Order: sequence, then structure tokens, then C-alpha cells
Amino acid sequence: MKAPTATMTLNEAVRPFPVAMATLGKVGDLPWAPGTAGSALGILFVAVFNLISLVPLWRGVSLSLTAGILFAFGVRSAGMAEEFFQTRDPGSVVLDEFVGQLIPFVAEPTGSWKLLLAGFLLFRFFDVLKPFPARQAERLPGGWGIMVDDVVAGLYALAVMMAVRYIGR
Repeated sequence: MKAPTATMTLNEAVRPFPVAMATLGKVGDLPWAPGTAGSALGILFVAVFNLISLVPLWRGVSLSLTAGILFAFGVRSAGMAEEFFQTRDPGSVVLDEFVGQLIPFVAEPTGSWKLLLAGFLLFRFFDVLKPFPARQAERLPGGWGIMVDDVVAGLYALAVMMAVRYIGR
């Protein structure tokens, strides 16, 4: 691993694989709204995932497992990114937004572009608002604080989507 030096920026340093995953490659380096870009990649993933020919129940289970595995990896890689960038909760870590964005779709992994847009907007709303206990979760140590607040935002978005679906029946 090529560690950052005084003559290079952190973006120029060679990142270890877990840190590159935490930043989703260079997505986290975007000059504006890297978190929104990470969420947009999550939506793209769900849209492509919808094309897989699985029974809808298995889509939900598979999406849940994917989110769970990425969460577990994200806790470790986000913690490593904090060490690499030498800052708490570096803004270039966007794997948390990607994972959080998957959660609103675990109960309804198939859907129209309107459903994808609603899930995207709801997740971003709750990710920015950080209602209890999301803001408190940010205080957890290391990668836990980075990842858990976005999971909470995803759970709020999931709850709203399920409530709207239930009321709409």
C-alpha cells in the first residue's frame, strides 16, 4: 500500500482494496454530492437486480443477504478508511449510502421506476434528516458509526414504503 505523503493528496495515494470498496472506487471523490452518487449506484444495482429471474420472495431474500454481507464488509472497510484518510467519517466513504439504499427494496425488490425513485428520495430524505436513532448511531466507534446511521435511514424508508403499500391496498 502506498501511504499518503505530504506531497500528494489522499486521492492520489494508492488505496488498499477495502478502502477502495468503501469509497466505491472514485465515486466518493466526486466534488459534489458523493453520498447521493453512492445512493444512485444502489438504485442502479436494484434496477439491474430486478432483471434477474427469481421468484419475488427470493429476490427479497437475496437483496437482504447482499445488503447484510456488504454491511459487514462495510463496517471493516469504513473503519479502515477512517485510518487511511486520518479523519472521522470521511465524506468519500459512500458504501454506507449504497447499502442503506438497498434496504427500502427488501420487501418489494421488483417495481417500476416510480418505486425506485420513491425509495431513492425517501432514503436520501432520512439520510439527511437523521431521525432517532440515526444521529445517535453516528457516534458508534469506527466503521459502525459510518454504516449504522445509513441502515437506520434505509429502515425508515422501508417503513414508509411498506405503509404506503398497505394503505394503498
